[in-house]
Amino acid sequence: MTCAPEASGIHGTSEMSGTSVGSATYSATYSAPDTPRASFSTATTPTVAVIGAGRWGRNLVKNFHALGALGAIAETDPVLRATLAREYPTIPIYDGYSDILNGKNHEIPAVVIATPVATHYALAKEAILAGKDVFVEKPMALSAEEAEDLERLAAQKDRILMVGHLLLHQPAIRFIKSYLDAGKLGAIYSLHQERLNLGRVRTVENALWSLGVHDVAVLLHLVGDKPSEVTAVGHRVLQPEIEDEVYLHLSFPGGVKAHLHVSWLWPEKTRRLVVVGSDGMLVYDELTQNVTLYRKTINPDLTNHDEGSEVIFKGGEEPLTLECRHFLDCVATRRKPISDGSNGVEVVRVLERATRALEVERA
Repeated sequence: MTCAPEASGIHGTSEMSGTSVGSATYSATYSAPDTPRASFSTATTPTVAVIGAGRWGRNLVKNFHALGALGAIAETDPVLRATLAREYPTIPIYDGYSDILNGKNHEIPAVVIATPVATHYALAKEAILAGKDVFVEKPMALSAEEAEDLERLAAQKDRILMVGHLLLHQPAIRFIKSYLDAGKLGAIYSLHQERLNLGRVRTVENALWSLGVHDVAVLLHLVGDKPSEVTAVGHRVLQPEIEDEVYLHLSFPGGVKAHLHVSWLWPEKTRRLVVVGSDGMLVYDELTQNVTLYRKTINPDLTNHDEGSEVIFKGGEEPLTLECRHFLDCVATRRKPISDGSNGVEVVRVLERATRALEVERA
């Protein structure tokens, strides 16, 4: 298996990482579609328990605590537990999650799962069966079959199921989605994503599963459809069975194409999205949070048309804070999350199809 994360125990290892539009100035605040921005009082804020407080889980603990929503933490590493106890002296901290699901803190209505990916399915399933709303980090499972089971179970139990596709909560991505849906770029031809760096090399999962999950979620979200074709090409340099670099290609009904290039063996750090349309092109630089409109097209006589470019959006708020706030809002209002179970399932399906293509190439 080349996609399971390299980790053990309960603590997780997932990694991440005013606006001028023309002559007007816009605020880079965010709210989910049809969902008012949550404003909780201490008395009404839903309470969550974070299961797994490793490298990424620590960030979730910090954000939910800042939002006044942290009710408990489960972490198997005793050194981490001691550190957490000093940082959050009033928060119950457990060496396992049983007290959260069925024991002393069973009244907590929601859990946040930031454990190794191989544990996501079993933990999320147990939490849903215990009556909890669930926020599970990406990817929600290692197979489409497991992801579909979680989606089905959450619907049966009337539980909120949200997947941690962080970039869907990035204000710039929200802006691009609205811009495209309004038809301001005309017909969409193609989308191109790059996530490249001399990064941390994994020994179990390949570069696509390690680096590209969020980007796949963004591509599906922006196109608003399921791909009819998924192909992938990889390059194995450092280890014989692990792709250090992957090119993913998606074809959608209607002719839209999407492409993703991920690598941890690259000289420069690049995180960029390009959207090519009939009326222009958008370039989103994730490092600067700028969205630039290029008024460049090809005329019917195949000559170039170029009216220059301008930055039309600059992001502001931290996406993780927005993501955590969105989950609390969904728990409180019972609204469907942006990155719900269905979204998570489609991402895993794409990853699964890409993995099959890479296995064929590897054979």
